[in-house]
Amino acid sequence: MRIRAFQGLVPPPALAPEVACVPYDVVNTAEAAALAAGRPHSLLHVDRAEIDLPPGTDPHADEVYAKARENFLALQRAQVLTRETEPCLYVYQQRMGAHRQRGLVAVCHVEDYDAELIKKHEKTRRDKEDDRTRLIDTISANTGPVFLTYRDQPAVTALVEAKVREKPLHDFVAPDGVQHTVWRIAGGADWIKAFGAVPHTYIADGHHRAASAARVARLRRERNPQHNGTEDYNWFLCVMFPASELKILPYNRIVHDLNGRMPEAFLDEVETRFGLTENASPSPARVGEASLYFGGKWRGLRLTADSKADPVARLDVSILQDRLLAPILGIDDPRTSKRIDFVGGIRGTGELEKRVDAEGGVAFSLYPVTVEQLMDIADAGQIMPPKSTWFEPKLRSGLFVHTF
Repeated sequence: MRIRAFQGLVPPPALAPEVACVPYDVVNTAEAAALAAGRPHSLLHVDRAEIDLPPGTDPHADEVYAKARENFLALQRAQVLTRETEPCLYVYQQRMGAHRQRGLVAVCHVEDYDAELIKKHEKTRRDKEDDRTRLIDTISANTGPVFLTYRDQPAVTALVEAKVREKPLHDFVAPDGVQHTVWRIAGGADWIKAFGAVPHTYIADGHHRAASAARVARLRRERNPQHNGTEDYNWFLCVMFPASELKILPYNRIVHDLNGRMPEAFLDEVETRFGLTENASPSPARVGEASLYFGGKWRGLRLTADSKADPVARLDVSILQDRLLAPILGIDDPRTSKRIDFVGGIRGTGELEKRVDAEGGVAFSLYPVTVEQLMDIADAGQIMPPKSTWFEPKLRSGLFVHTF
């Protein structure tokens, strides 16, 4: 894997908590506006610039991208974002409760993305790609990092362990309680050499940001008759975490009705296919188990995989979809069905109980997809089912910005 240090933009330590913001794609316009209210330095004014235009403005209108550029330049003029004096790498640590993950911040080459050295497990939507492509191209910057993972490399881990004993550049707790700590690495030649032993990385989160960065690189090459491959637009911002430190939460399901079945008939059919355990834990303990909430009670069921099946078909979410949601509850396409909702594991199983108790239907609590399962699917060149993984904590945007 090729990585490189970059001479980017960073906020002064005193302003880092104000600049740093949630990823653009985890909030809608109203939520982004609420988070940025009274926070003129928040990078949401760049990533979701429609919040600074009249209500009802189309988020994809020309004026939104123009406003993003205006706001981005204003942050630089006000020295809310300042240029590093030399190329740097960074160690970025996040702590959420008892969980801690530490990643290396660098830029990766779009040719490695195109050559599948940076492996994918999701399809991207063209409309979302178009939006980020236009923003990146308009402001000539990657504001939000792509979240990558890799199989642990001892040499990189040793460098991280030594670095985090030093004084950090940034250290603050965000409003959601997650602690964010950053260490600056000037130059980083030894880090780049150590990471060269990593054969490939995997996109954990940020497929649209990565795809958009690659599209911008292709656009810039077409416009540049002197293109030689060394230009900064060939690189994009990433944070790379060792697989052993990642935390994946489940993506649970709520189906709004029983597809015309009576409750007893529904439970009988599920028991025939999967077996049911009364008074089960709301949170399954291992791969191959799920919990079903219906009629005020949790029941456990077994999701037994075919050992000869491919990595996608062996996933609990696939077994649940193929053997229960589709044939019993009639959810033939979970991407488009209006009868199913997906609830991120960060909201807990109590959210499932509350929703079903208030609205009816049935909920399914799943065991999280493992990092190894994700890697196996990407290695096989396959695509994860929709809404399979929920990564926490989320990376903050604005702590480092790569420009070109």
